[in-house]
Amino acid sequence: MKIATVLAGLSVVASSLAPASQPAGAPRPPVARQIPKVVTWHGESFSDPYFWLRDRANPEVMAYLEAENAWTEAVMKPTEALQKALYDEMLSHIKETDLTVPYRLGGWLWYSRTETGKPYPIYCRKRASEGPEQVVLDVNELAKGEKFMAVGPYAVSDDANLLAYATDNTGFRQYTLRVKNLLTGDTLSDTVQKTTSVAWAADNRTLFYAVEDAAKRPYRLYRHRLGEDVAKDTLVYEEKDERFRIFTARSRSRAYVWLGSGSHTSSETRFLPAGTPDAAWTVVTPREKDHEYAVDERDGVFWIRTNSGGRNYRLVTAPASAPGRESWTEVLPVRPNVMLEDVLLFKRFWVAVERQDALVGFRVTRFDGGRPATVGFPEPVYSASPLDNREFDAAAFRYRYQSFVTPSSVFDYDVAAGTSTLLKEVEVPRYDRTLYRSERIWVAARDGTKVPVSVVWKAKASKDAPAKTLADGPFPMLLSGYGAYGAPGFVGFSATRLPLLDRGAVVALAHVRGGGDLGKAWHDAGRMMNKKNTFTDFIDVAEALVARKATAKDRLVVTGGSAGGLLMGAVTNMRPDLFRAVVSHVPFVDVLNTMSDETLPLTVGEFEEWGNPKVRSEFDYMRSYCPYTNLKTGAYPALLVKTSFNDSQVMYWEPAKYVARLRTLKTNETPLLLKTNMAGGHGGSSGRYDALREQAFDAAFVLTQMGVGR
Repeated sequence: MKIATVLAGLSVVASSLAPASQPAGAPRPPVARQIPKVVTWHGESFSDPYFWLRDRANPEVMAYLEAENAWTEAVMKPTEALQKALYDEMLSHIKETDLTVPYRLGGWLWYSRTETGKPYPIYCRKRASEGPEQVVLDVNELAKGEKFMAVGPYAVSDDANLLAYATDNTGFRQYTLRVKNLLTGDTLSDTVQKTTSVAWAADNRTLFYAVEDAAKRPYRLYRHRLGEDVAKDTLVYEEKDERFRIFTARSRSRAYVWLGSGSHTSSETRFLPAGTPDAAWTVVTPREKDHEYAVDERDGVFWIRTNSGGRNYRLVTAPASAPGRESWTEVLPVRPNVMLEDVLLFKRFWVAVERQDALVGFRVTRFDGGRPATVGFPEPVYSASPLDNREFDAAAFRYRYQSFVTPSSVFDYDVAAGTSTLLKEVEVPRYDRTLYRSERIWVAARDGTKVPVSVVWKAKASKDAPAKTLADGPFPMLLSGYGAYGAPGFVGFSATRLPLLDRGAVVALAHVRGGGDLGKAWHDAGRMMNKKNTFTDFIDVAEALVARKATAKDRLVVTGGSAGGLLMGAVTNMRPDLFRAVVSHVPFVDVLNTMSDETLPLTVGEFEEWGNPKVRSEFDYMRSYCPYTNLKTGAYPALLVKTSFNDSQVMYWEPAKYVARLRTLKTNETPLLLKTNMAGGHGGSSGRYDALREQAFDAAFVLTQMGVGR
């Protein structure tokens, strides 16, 4: 197979972004060669002409991806000045030299900081706030000579002298574990490949670590003694059920080591005392179908968040000596409209993280008595989450708060005083929050279900200018969605969003079913045989925003990534007339082929999220919405499809096949662009400056399609 054949039969696709006539020698949109491969499902034969793009070692595959990148670069060339301006604007809103709020652990204050010009954080510690700094890990040094660098599992020994950390230098999320002596600065010889989680025992020399199998499923837990041969480490546990993934962690009290195993619908936890790492592991309660639970500990009592008795979880306790169901005592009952998302235990108090009406709240209860206190928040739409609560004997609960308008802020809630103190708000240069507005609106889906939508826009050009409302539209709008795995939509601040808002665009997030915004029932209503609710919710939100004249079809750009990329592919097939443009990041668009290949990462475990194609009814349902399978001849909106060659979550060939097939079916002249990051992972580039350039590129495409690129 010759590399040149990938460019055979090229055709010119006119583009509103591209120059009116292509200059001599300019690349043209590639048309991938079709090599029919017949796949049989349930006795039916299906032809997949682009199956060959899975062969990453085939030089023709690389040639095709590079040809697509060249075409994308040529089409986007007229926006280079805009990309540069957007990058400069985004960078101008970021304080390049900065540091995080330190947290206390083991007699030290731990934090990270960044320096101007350096793409990665530097992890540090001090004995006291005014004491000398010790650099624990400089990721910039680790990244020298690498195209990608990410730090994964990260755990400090009880005596604070040893750091176990793992790094990925490809973007494939395959981490190598190392141990650093923080007293000498030396990195020890102990090295483990394919590590996914790690926990120290109390003796400061024993490590428990989980490793992944060929399908990147964490499946084995080992015990390692520092200085001993890793090849002779003790296998503690092996998870045989391919739906389940394991992890290890330490309790906040430091009394126990956890070994958790979970699928998308059930879980099981084992434990042993941290001071006796050679002891046998004990099961809290054996796994059962559709039973999920999580465990924490205080003074020999286990606190168990369980969905037994209701999908939104309740809280029970049991003695560590007898943690089974027969010993459970209920502390918080199941509440139909309140999702118990998490429980954090401290020596003197405990915190319930609760979600109601698509908003998070914290309920703080002291063990010495008194009524539970609720931590309140001032804005109509926001995100809040626990942050760096490492110390068991703490007087305060730390949390992060932010919104579309308020930058990320760190607070300590003083439990005794019942008050929150702002410790740090991320400084955003050249930003005046009084000019921006955010609100929550509710849209009725076609079945009557109310879907929350979070919206932000620049209401004023200056402090004295009149304020614009959504009723003053139609505005150019960027609408995003996700709707999978029970993950709530994240309403967070983004400095890189400001250039869009400052140019008059409205940014909206549709909290569609399949996510966790309204509890587990919201997730259940958008997964498995209910998955199409995710897509119709998004379409109904878009139509409602157009009907309200907040935007218009020719000014509406939609975006989503990963499972949100599945959403983009599905709604584009269902309603190609509804959107001006689509930006799809690492999109899960080849559902049937991926879910039929059990050698791929995530596939078997996700039978409980999407369905198992070996089951005919589930196959037929997935077939009815699979974006790749349901492409057809016709007009499509402008599309920018982005992927990474080293993505381990959604393999690069899914978006590559999707674009290759769409090139043969699309009948109109809107742009169809595929951009492959050849040195990135599921989240794109790892360095912050490269990530900014990627976001500026996306913003240039979006603004140009909206008609406000300048």
